[in-house]
Amino acid sequence: MRKLMGLAIVASALLVSACNTVEGVGRDVSSAGNTVAKTANDAK
Repeated sequence: MRKLMGLAIVASALLVSACNTVEGVGRDVSSAGNTVAKTANDAK
């Protein structure tokens, strides 16, 4: 349980540092959505 909490804290810190503004979060979410959509289209 302790390792899981440590991993969650590290992952949260990386996510927060990667996109430190609301605009950055929006770009990250949009990019992830585009990637999923492209993968779905390629799988058809």
